[in-house]
Amino acid sequence: MADLPPQSVLEHIVDVHCHPTDAPSISPTSMEQLKITICAMSTMESDQHLVRALALAYPSKVVPCFGYHPWFTHRISLHNPLHATSKDDHYRSLFLGHSSVSAADHIAIYEKLAPELPVPVSLAHVLSELRRNLEAFPGAMLGEVGLDRVFRVPFDYHAARRQLTPFTVPLEHQLAVLEAQLDIAVELGRNISMHGVKSQAATLALLARMKAKHGGKWSRINIDLHSCGLSPETWRDIEVRVPLSIGVAVFQGVLGRKSTQTCFCRLLVESDFNDVDRCTERTWEMIKIVAEVKGWPLETKWVEDLPEKDWGTVRRLEKNWLAFKSDVKVAALNPQTGTQ
Repeated sequence: MADLPPQSVLEHIVDVHCHPTDAPSISPTSMEQLKITICAMSTMESDQHLVRALALAYPSKVVPCFGYHPWFTHRISLHNPLHATSKDDHYRSLFLGHSSVSAADHIAIYEKLAPELPVPVSLAHVLSELRRNLEAFPGAMLGEVGLDRVFRVPFDYHAARRQLTPFTVPLEHQLAVLEAQLDIAVELGRNISMHGVKSQAATLALLARMKAKHGGKWSRINIDLHSCGLSPETWRDIEVRVPLSIGVAVFQGVLGRKSTQTCFCRLLVESDFNDVDRCTERTWEMIKIVAEVKGWPLETKWVEDLPEKDWGTVRRLEKNWLAFKSDVKVAALNPQTGTQ
């Protein structure tokens, strides 16, 4: 357990991206003992209602985030429900012809995978549920959504040690699902937590396309671009043109401490963890890294009405979170690589 600050400080901390409903269960005791605010992400059909229930039970501690992660977009059919294709036709159209293995191996692997795949849900159903959830929670975000060109579909996602297939979800399919979700977020004026792995060019093209499509409405929302490998140069290029914040995949890797210090004016922190008992610890570890890099002090107690020159790291991050919610562009810090 990290050397945590007192409750008076913890109450001002926000973990802007975590996955508590991915855990087998969340005990009431764990939630009652949680002293920070968490932004709880959903990723697939089975956890939308779990995030909703958690937010209803703990409205002062949970910011719900609804959406479909790119890892699970193959489970979504783009066909009109009235003219739906069969389960087999749906998955064959996505996977066959998109693998680097030989045709015979390709088919054999698909036939082994097919019984493990769920019946696809229609995009129309996904969007209807998404709209209902976002409208039910005025403070909710869209998330976690995005693009991923590396993830390979496993035989069993929930297995302790996943056995991967060679199949990836075609980028065109991911984009169709993502853009439809983004359209709803823009319409409702909701911020977005967006995953982006090995898809920098596609992500930048998408952001430009959305700005052209939605104009001023697009500029009224913020995006936390999570698990992202954009370079500092790319960040500086787009920072002034799109409503974007950026989740740094590896603090000491993709950008590094020095470039991160000079590249971002404001930061948020996240745990990206699925055990709510450890979200506080992991978020605090990221706060300590921010303090080290930026040269800011760490609060050991909470003092009201401090002049800004005396602010500590937690107070500065809290201001950034409030600004992010109020449509001011900020940046987010993510401790992991290639994860949700």
